[in-house]
Amino acid sequence: MARTVKCAKLGVDLPGLERPPIPGEMGKRIYESISQQAWEMWKQQSTLLINHYGLNMLDAQAQKFLREQMEKFLFEDAVQMPEGWSPEGAGAAPSKDGGPAPRKK
Repeated sequence: MARTVKCAKLGVDLPGLERPPIPGEMGKRIYESISQQAWEMWKQQSTLLINHYGLNMLDAQAQKFLREQMEKFLFEDAVQMPEGWSPEGAGAAPSKDGGPAPRKK
C-alpha cells in the first residue's frame, strides 16, 4: 500500500513519493510533504522552464535558478510562467465557422 502525505502543494491527502527525489534536506522535505501528483506537475513545469530559458543544467546558476523555482512552485504556491510564454495555440481567436483561426501573415 502506498504511503500518503498531506500534500503541501495541493492541500489534500494523496499518495506520496517512494523515495526522496533529490539528495539533501530539500529532498527530505519534498518526500515528507509533496505528493506524487504534485511532483509530476513540478517535472512538467521544470521542463518548461529549462526549454524556455535554454538552461544548461551543468551551469551552477541554472541549477540555483531551477532549485529556487522548485521551492516556490512546491511550497509557496508561486507559479511563475516564463516571460513571453503562452501555451501552444493560446491567443488565437476561433473562426466564425468553429474551425481554427487563419494564420496571420
